[in-house]
Amino acid sequence: MTGSGGTSVSNPLGPLHSGGGDQYNYYWSNGVGEQLVRGGAARLEIVREHRLRLTRCFVRPRGYSRAADRLMQPGAVVILDGAPGTGRRSAATMLLEETSAPGGRIEELPVNREEGVPDPSPDDRYLLDLSRVSEGDYPAAQRTLTLYRSLVEKCGARMVAVSPAGLAWMLDAELAPLAVSLERPRGRAVLSRHLRVREVGFTYEQLATDELTDLFAVAPMRELDRLAELVGQARDSARYGTDFADWRDEAVAAATNWSQQVAGQLREHRGVQERALLLAAAMTNGAAAETVLGAARSLLEVLRYPKDETPGLAQEGLCEQFRKLSLVREDDGRVRFAGLAYDSAVRSHFWENFPELRQGFRDWVGQCMTLPELGAEDRARLVGRFTEQALSTGRLEGLYVLIERWTQPSAGGRLRAEAAAVLEMGLSHEQYGPRFRSRVYQWATASRLVPDLAQVLADICRHVMAVTHPEQAMVRLRHLALRQDNPEATAQAACTALLELARDNRRLYTRLVHRLLQGVRPTGRCLDVLLALLDPTGLSIDPPWQEFTLAWRAVMAGKPPAAWTLSVRRWLTLIARRQASEQVLSALLLAASGDRELLNQLYVTACDWSDVQPVDAGQQALGEGRRRTADRFCRDIDLAQGIGGVLSGPGAPVTREGI
Repeated sequence: MTGSGGTSVSNPLGPLHSGGGDQYNYYWSNGVGEQLVRGGAARLEIVREHRLRLTRCFVRPRGYSRAADRLMQPGAVVILDGAPGTGRRSAATMLLEETSAPGGRIEELPVNREEGVPDPSPDDRYLLDLSRVSEGDYPAAQRTLTLYRSLVEKCGARMVAVSPAGLAWMLDAELAPLAVSLERPRGRAVLSRHLRVREVGFTYEQLATDELTDLFAVAPMRELDRLAELVGQARDSARYGTDFADWRDEAVAAATNWSQQVAGQLREHRGVQERALLLAAAMTNGAAAETVLGAARSLLEVLRYPKDETPGLAQEGLCEQFRKLSLVREDDGRVRFAGLAYDSAVRSHFWENFPELRQGFRDWVGQCMTLPELGAEDRARLVGRFTEQALSTGRLEGLYVLIERWTQPSAGGRLRAEAAAVLEMGLSHEQYGPRFRSRVYQWATASRLVPDLAQVLADICRHVMAVTHPEQAMVRLRHLALRQDNPEATAQAACTALLELARDNRRLYTRLVHRLLQGVRPTGRCLDVLLALLDPTGLSIDPPWQEFTLAWRAVMAGKPPAAWTLSVRRWLTLIARRQASEQVLSALLLAASGDRELLNQLYVTACDWSDVQPVDAGQQALGEGRRRTADRFCRDIDLAQGIGGVLSGPGAPVTREGI
């Protein structure tokens, strides 16, 4: 869920990154009329594997034990302080992980509250990341922290907050006792742990180089993780020697020296066509030569560079162009850079040094989506690399624009998968994830929303946000499900996702019912969601009875009996099989109390359900249970209407007096 990324997991449930360069795995269906669902590993399993890997790689910073001791008490809240790069967020995740129940989820709380406040339970674990909060916003963020703290302490949950670096002097006196300062762990120990997790063999002496010593002293934890990843890539690619020293040197060069080499290469090649080919090769690294060339031509068109009128036979051949730029054309026809992760350095150089061209790069990537030379894998890599650069430079608006463009009706649904991939990367980003969640909320609540974007949002909330931010996902799904301008298929997809969340969590069930019943009398889709929520099909929890009763009252008042009697019959069947609590009967009676017509309808429903004859001998025992359940329910209905005076119980006859 948090911490540095990586390429090695135990018992992998999805694709592993086993070669050089970066990798982007997106599994979004793009067929007409289909949902954008993951076809590979479930997001929840990916998050669990990520946490498992963090557990294996984590090296405790100094001060960690003190924070862990404080968090042992139910209701504890800890605020982690420390310098940037110390690994505070990873430490916060590990602290919560160590106090979680097996398989438990850690939920990240929003810095800016949207609708209501959390309703925590003792088993809940919360992360509040304030590390990116500015000095001007910190007082308001502390007020939010104080509110969350009171809720956590009251119910016995646990929470860890990460404070902004360098703002300890602004911490409120009431919160100051909760603060624990962390100091960076030993860099050598961190790199060693990451290498061992990747099963890279080395000796202590091989880590004693001057370059590594400097990195151990100052490099952030994520950069040491990245260095270990590069070593693993160098080993797995089989292109950089067979010894750890070779892999180490190539990885260190990739991490520290390539930026200077790229700058030198661009000084040597100042021609627009050469630079366009260099950037195209970096953005499509690993693609066929024709794909690289097509992307370069597209870039020149977007930048409005005059077309080269030189006859084709008089121009340099592809091999000569690639050789000048130190590009390698492999035996399989794919084009790569010779240096490990050199393509990443080229991309970073262009984005950092040509800020005035970033909008053009955005439009270029959008145009590349229509190039016949780019296959699905090429598009996925291009989208991932562009998103990575946009996030690294904070150019979020460009990503929002592409998401909206790719989901316009004019796109014909062809690029929904790419839009979903951009949105997933943004939501998963440690720094900008909150801003993407806020943008999803703005889209979900906007006055107008195109169908394809609504479909993407529904699936992203269902498969991405719901794993780590279930309450925020539910808020957005509720808006999508209830929008009257959404096509039926999109509203149904959002409703299905919404119900999946609520049916698995009593807290979410409670919050959803309260929101659906808030304000005016529920109608239309709101009643449809309530009715689906009341049906026992797919329900994996005992419903919160107060909300269950209120929802039944609203449904009975707003829908004809034909709409809800099937759900009543299903509940009666579960009760007869002893698979549901008889408290359901009490809830139904309370929901219909004071309305003789509704009580009579429940009576008729129970009698008709009881009269159904078993279809085979195996259901004879169930038939007796049906009669007992119907007897009990009908006598309670009689009592609710003032008919009879004998308490319900097994064997009491069905009088049908309430009909």
